[in-house]
Amino acid sequence: MSDIAPEPAHELRADGTDPVEELPPELLPLDAWHRAKGGRMVPFAGYTMPVQYEGIMAEHLWTRESAGLFDVSHMGQLLIHGPDATGALEALLPGDLRILKPTKIRYSLLLDEQGGILDDLMVTRVDAAGPEVPFPLSEAAEGEDAFYMVVNGATKYDDIGHLREHLADEITLNHLDDRALLAVQGPKAVDALDRILPGVAALTFMTAGSFDWNGHALWVSRSGYTGEDGYEISLPEDAAAGFADAICAEPEVKPIGLGARDSLRLEAGLPLYGHDLSPDTTPVAADLGFALSKRRREEGGFPGAERILAERAAGPVLKRIGMIVEGRQPVREGADVVDADGNVVGHVTSGGFAPSVQAPIAMAYCPPALAETGSLTLRQRGKLHTARVVPMPFVPHRYVR
Repeated sequence: MSDIAPEPAHELRADGTDPVEELPPELLPLDAWHRAKGGRMVPFAGYTMPVQYEGIMAEHLWTRESAGLFDVSHMGQLLIHGPDATGALEALLPGDLRILKPTKIRYSLLLDEQGGILDDLMVTRVDAAGPEVPFPLSEAAEGEDAFYMVVNGATKYDDIGHLREHLADEITLNHLDDRALLAVQGPKAVDALDRILPGVAALTFMTAGSFDWNGHALWVSRSGYTGEDGYEISLPEDAAAGFADAICAEPEVKPIGLGARDSLRLEAGLPLYGHDLSPDTTPVAADLGFALSKRRREEGGFPGAERILAERAAGPVLKRIGMIVEGRQPVREGADVVDADGNVVGHVTSGGFAPSVQAPIAMAYCPPALAETGSLTLRQRGKLHTARVVPMPFVPHRYVR
């Protein structure tokens, strides 16, 4: 029996809609900091977040050339530990976590029973018995598996509910909602951050470690969602403003908003959950086969494995592709992909002008055979656009491996 009291009853409007207003967006730990820096704030994923400071184009190019600070504190930071937490998570994710060593990171997917994508995420094995870890692991028993997981902000509460529903009672899940998450991205990120956190330059791509900054315990990973070299820094909320001031005092670093974050990840050919990924999308259709580890492909045992493995063998009905659009007008999410007879055969899921490419680019789902023609027709608000299918990423990744 639930110990949560029911909400008071209320009447519906005459048109049948619910008059109860949605909750106002939450504030990031750095909300005042963003406003003081001139950030233009907008609602996003349940939070008020900065969309830009100087301008999307300028911020995008600065990140590609130097380094940018992104506030991604809206994302969910989770700690999962318990006896055979490895096996428990492998029942929900298609990655090979058995071979994942402490401090190593994997990109993975939370799947439903039909193989649809509930979220994409990063998961890191943490050694609870190793050097000091800035997470609440004091209750972890010796020999327990422990993982740090970062999930998307818009889906984090659904993810937490899904995990708690499917993980055994002996597996502990902590939502680290008292920690901020910042990202420093760009070719000069390592130069700036290593002055503040000596030793981060020794991390390689998809590796993490513990660091101390002014007495605050930080967890730093080297990855990112811009295609550039970069880092993510998990730190206590009360240390976030001071750390942001310190990193932006370095000449290479400026604060960057959501607008440039989106154009950077699009140029990098990286899918965004809720746009390019959804429960209607499988890992095969999304061209995320690398997230299906070899052993898991052979053994199965993850949600939707039968469908996903059959799709791998036969090929998907629709496939995620990249396109460069002719002209200068961007083609946005929701535009139709049409065949020679004008029939809708797919849809654009992300699109915009790419500052580094100096052309409009887009990602879409369409039949694989149509994608192989090299040229597609897109329809947006009744206007037709010609697009050329190209390999992704649109700009080369510059990770440090």
